[in-house]
Amino acid sequence: MSSADSGAPSVRPADVEDWLADLGLTPTERADRDGITSWDLVLDGRRRFDLRVTVILDPEMAIICWAQYAPPISDYFRKSYRKLLRWNDEFPFAKFSVSEDERPVLAVEIASEDADADALGTAIARILGIADTLLDESKDWLWIGGRMPDMSGRTPANGAFLDRYAARLPELLGS
Repeated sequence: MSSADSGAPSVRPADVEDWLADLGLTPTERADRDGITSWDLVLDGRRRFDLRVTVILDPEMAIICWAQYAPPISDYFRKSYRKLLRWNDEFPFAKFSVSEDERPVLAVEIASEDADADALGTAIARILGIADTLLDESKDWLWIGGRMPDMSGRTPANGAFLDRYAARLPELLGS
């Protein structure tokens, strides 16, 4: 898998195909575009069948697996779900979801091999920055009638923390 050339990707499409074969999974289709490779699969769970799953390899970043989980949402919350999905596209290192009690959730993942205090700080700063960036779009969820309270006289209790990560996340923390 790894190449002697340190600039070479550590995972190649052939590796993923070997892994899928070893797992007994057969793709229905493969696509290659701009150095990104994807494989479509149709898989069964113990109770749910014919779930379409796409495996995407960006050799420079990661492997991402995503499922076409449900048909289009057609209930009252459709606008909220669209908003969450749009935000997932706009913020690639963070993901929005809905918890069991239907609260929107924002998450940032840290790979275990990358976990340390600085990675944790960056993740927390990213969450705070995204929450700030999306405050106006979120106000209907946060306050009755979307009426944001006046916070003009307030300063962050953890301003030094935000300052520490501002240069690393300028699009979120305004450096």
